[in-house]
Amino acid sequence: MSYLRIEEPAPPAPPRGFALWELGFRPFYLLASSFAALSILLWSLQFTGLLPAPYLSGPVWHAHEMLFGFTLAVIVGFLLTAGRNWTGRPTPTGWKLAALALLWLAARVLVLTPWGWASAIANAAFPLAAAVALAVPFVAAGNRRNYFFVALLALLSLASLTVHLNQLGVISLPAGVGLQVGLDAVLFILCVMGGRVIPMFTNNGVPGANARRQPLLEKLALGLVLAVLAADVLHAPAWLVGTVAALAALAHLARWLLWQPWATLRTPLVWVLHLAYAWIPVHLALRALAAAGWVTPSAAVHALTVGAVGGLIIGMMTRTARGHTARRLQADRWDVCAYLLVAAAALVRVLVPLAAPAWTLQAILCSGALWSLGFAVYAVRYFKVLARPRLDGKAG
Repeated sequence: MSYLRIEEPAPPAPPRGFALWELGFRPFYLLASSFAALSILLWSLQFTGLLPAPYLSGPVWHAHEMLFGFTLAVIVGFLLTAGRNWTGRPTPTGWKLAALALLWLAARVLVLTPWGWASAIANAAFPLAAAVALAVPFVAAGNRRNYFFVALLALLSLASLTVHLNQLGVISLPAGVGLQVGLDAVLFILCVMGGRVIPMFTNNGVPGANARRQPLLEKLALGLVLAVLAADVLHAPAWLVGTVAALAALAHLARWLLWQPWATLRTPLVWVLHLAYAWIPVHLALRALAAAGWVTPSAAVHALTVGAVGGLIIGMMTRTARGHTARRLQADRWDVCAYLLVAAAALVRVLVPLAAPAWTLQAILCSGALWSLGFAVYAVRYFKVLARPRLDGKAG
């Protein structure tokens, strides 16, 4: 007896070629994750005195680069990618995208040189250039709903410039004002984007989760964050900042609970976003406590930057990189490893100094190592994903 052997067709080979400049998320996710892996390690060494301070003095350099370097790169990469979907019109690709990435890279290098004015110009120019790149398709498509992103990028440019002008001795306004306004602007961006995508991703990724949005609560939560920003811009009394921050913390906690975070525990690609967003009400509560003098402001800052910013970025970078390269929307073990490392970095950086102030130095070094390793895992794991064409052969 003979049998006809039927062979299954071999799966198609992954497309080859270089696609780093095909869409905004590609270069900026790669640059940001690589920078995150290196810069926090450098800061930890500076903090211990093992390395000299660069042009921007120690803590100012660290805060500036975390905000206007790492975080802003991811925001720009995400917005350039989402902007194309929102408007149906192209955002910068090819040499224009490469030029924007080169401007960001130049700004990172210049803060390490004695050339303060060149650094100030480059750092202020990057978010402005990104704002223009977004404004063109938004205006052409009449996409007024997202115009505020252009304004926020312009505000971040002004905040960065404030820091540099203070360091150059041009203005007496403290650098901390520019940094705090920048943090508030980033917080608002995270709250807007979190409200748009986390409930949607929850319902899409976890059948029956029933994540909900309550329109009145949405307006209240976002409005209170804007009120915090306004209070910081106007140098409002500490008691007023603390009161508004406390109310905002309650509103964002209620918002988060409506998204059913407990239903996501078996879906890492979703729970990472819920875990990160939980740091936003924690940050706002710590700001209220700091205004009352009960905790240090550093605890609130790092709850936002390491906990919320770091967690939301590592979660969104994996999800959007997978989705926009036609890969399965399912976290693998390397993704989960990166999530856990960044989450641990936040817990160590915020909780240890609060519980045991004598261990603050050790907490900073440990948190820096965890953070650096988490983003190094992403950079190495996703280098080929970001640099090669989509699996389905489509553009983008």
